[in-house]
This record gives sequence, C-alpha cells and structure tokens, in this order.
Amino acid sequence: MLGRLSLKARLVLGVIVLSAIGLAFADLATYASLRSFLIQRTDESLVNLTRAARHELEHGCGGPDNRPFPGASPGDFFQIRQGDEPVCTKQAAELGATEAPSPPDLPTTITPPAAFTVDAEDGEGRYRVHAEEVFGGTTLVVATPLDDVDATLTRLLLIMLLVTVVVLGALAALGLWVVRLGLKPLGAVEGTAAAIAAGDLTRRVERAEPRTEVGRLGLALNAMLGQIETAFKAQEASERKLRRFVADASHELRTPLAGIRAYAELFRRGADRRPDDLARAMEGITRESKRMSVLVDDLLLLARLDEGRPLAREPVELDEVVSEAVETAQAVEPGRPISFDAEPAAVLGDRERLRQIVDNLLVNVRSHTPEGTPVSVRVARDNGSALVEVADQGPGLTTEQAERVFERFYRVDESRARASGGVGLGLSIVAAVAQAHGGSVAAESEPGQGATFRITLPLASDADN
Repeated sequence: MLGRLSLKARLVLGVIVLSAIGLAFADLATYASLRSFLIQRTDESLVNLTRAARHELEHGCGGPDNRPFPGASPGDFFQIRQGDEPVCTKQAAELGATEAPSPPDLPTTITPPAAFTVDAEDGEGRYRVHAEEVFGGTTLVVATPLDDVDATLTRLLLIMLLVTVVVLGALAALGLWVVRLGLKPLGAVEGTAAAIAAGDLTRRVERAEPRTEVGRLGLALNAMLGQIETAFKAQEASERKLRRFVADASHELRTPLAGIRAYAELFRRGADRRPDDLARAMEGITRESKRMSVLVDDLLLLARLDEGRPLAREPVELDEVVSEAVETAQAVEPGRPISFDAEPAAVLGDRERLRQIVDNLLVNVRSHTPEGTPVSVRVARDNGSALVEVADQGPGLTTEQAERVFERFYRVDESRARASGGVGLGLSIVAAVAQAHGGSVAAESEPGQGATFRITLPLASDADN
C-alpha cells in the first residue's frame, strides 16, 4: 500500500505517524501523572478527614446522618465497622439537600490500612476510600467523591485530544510545506530528465548546490549529462566522418572502376584484333588497377590505425629514414632544389611507416608547388622530441585549408590532385601514423609564403618510459 504512495505523501505520513505516537505517549504520561497527583492529594485529604472524624466518633455515632463533621465536604462518607459489620454510617449532604448522595459501594470485607477506589451504589460516580483501625479493633472507613477529580481528568483528556488534533494538523501542513520545499529540486531533476529524454541533451539541473543531498544529486546528474552529451557528440561526429569516409571512398573507387570498365568495353568491341587499341586498353587497365590498389591499401592502413592495431616497435634512426626519403625525392625530381639538415634522433616505431609519411610529405610538395620550387627538410631534437620539418616556398595555404589539410579525402586543388592520381589520403596517413607513434602533426602556412609541415615524435628514451 505504501509503495503506491508518492515520496512526498510517504514523508508527510511518516511525520504525522511519528508525531502522533510521540503525542500519544506524552498525553498518556501527562494524564497518568495528573491522575496520580490528584489521587495522592485526595488520599492526603482523607487522612486528615479521618483524624477529624475519629475525634468526633470517639463517643458514638449520634446525631443526624447528614450532619457534616468539621472539615467534611458535601458527599463525604463515614462508616465505623466492627469486624465486617457496619455499626455507624454518616454522609454529609449537599447544602440545602434533604438527602445525601448515593453512598460508595463498599466491599464486605475491608482489611485496614487500605486505600482504594470504588463506584457509587447507583453507578453514577466514584469514591476514593480510606480505611484504618481505630478504638482497638474498630475500623473507620472514610470516602470522598471523585467527581471533581474525574471532571478534571475528563477536561484534561478533552484538552489533550484537541491539542493533539491541532498539533497533528499543524505538523501535517508544516511537513507538507517543508517536504514540498525540500523536494522542489527533485522536480527540476525530473523536468531535466524529461527534456533530455525528449532529445535536448543541453539541459542541465539548475541551481544544484553541494549543501544538500538533492543538490549533490543534481551536480552528479549534471556531470553525467555532460559526459553523455560529449559521448553523443563524439558518436555523431564519428558517424558523420564514417558516412563521409564511405561516400568519398565509394566515389574515389568508382573512377578507376569506370576506367577499367571502359577499357574492357573497348576490348569487347574488337580491340583484341587491333594491336594499338589492345596495348592501350591493357595499359589503361593496368594503370587504373594500380591506382585502385594504392587507394585500397591506403584505406586499409587507415582502418587498421583507427582500430588501434599496434605498429612495430623497434629503434629507428629517424635522421637516416628522412635522408633516404630526400634522396629518393631528388632522384624522382632532379630539378627541384632540396636542402637537408639533420641531427641524430632515434625513435621507437615502424621504420616502413615512418618512411611512408616522410615520402607523403615530399609527394605533397611535388603535387602542390611549381617545378623548381625550393624545399627544405630538417630533423632536429626539441624538448625530448624528434622533429621532422618539411617547408616549401610554394603558393601556401589559407587558414581554413591549413586546418583541414589532414582530413581524409580533403584536396586543396581538386583538379591537380586528380591529374596526379591523388585522392586526399596522403596527409591523412601522415597524421594517423604520427599519432599511432604517440606524436602529432601540424601545418603552418600563409597564402603566397609557402607551407611548413611538422611531425613531432617522442624520442626513444622518452618512449621507453
């Protein structure tokens, strides 16, 4: 049943129940204490009344029954017993009354000393009775009505019930207000969660403070939501990159496949019977196949690097690798002046992949700068890192181009890249391989002032640590 109630209702109900139990115990204690006090005071008055009555009754029980003794109040009852037999009974009547009230319903046997409570004979009221031995074996019984005591206790009981009801009502109202105020941040959490479930990942719990439990819950929820939003953004960015990657790869593969299909169609139309056409068709098929193989190899390399597959980890003299790449570039393009400056720098990594990224940088220079444009290549040690720098004096890059130049399938010059067979993966491979070695890449350039590409790799001693 309680499980169906809201947290607010359960908290208020718990406050009311605990308060009711506490007030009930307090009322019972107050009632019992006052009752005991009144009965004790009544017993003391009966003792005093017994002394006065004993003096009056020493010489017998003469006079009318309703004649009060000194100090007796209306309704007080006196009886002398010899054994269990009453020998004299008197009861003070109300002023102006002709008859005394109903006497107490005394037991047949009373063993003094004794103090007890009995009902009136007619059942309308109660008496407090005191009995003690007097006159050598004679028992004097004195009783007084408890009407005033019962009226006081009844009035007290009514007052306590009324106060209890009022206090419980006030506690319920105050508890409801306090609970609502305390749980108000939970409403904000609920609203934030609903907004996030609807797709708004930017929502946060407002005014979350560490001073309260609910505030700390809001702070924790905000931190969790920040991580979720970051993860969703990363996932969306990854999905966008994947879609773009697949689309670009499909587009790039379509070109050589279309060329192969065209040459195959030329062969089907009779090129096999014409030696010149046959040679041209075979050469075209071979060229486009090589181009497609290069593209597929590059894509497989990037896929492996994306999956985090480890590369070879062996000592590599980076200055020697760069020197070999520079010699190859000079042999491919003898007319381009290339200056080379290097100091010894050893790194841990895959020699073939490191050679590949240096080659890619030099191929990029040949593809995007005019023939004869000077190039400088440098290998240096800088703050515990090995630095490979390739700088040209070509047309340079804009700020946007420099920021995007390492993106996959990004081409600064679409027409020149296609004419030279590039598809925009060379610099992407440079960035991916450098990062796989624990390094980084950067491009600095301004239009008309050339471009500088820089690879930073940890030295072998730092990589070991």
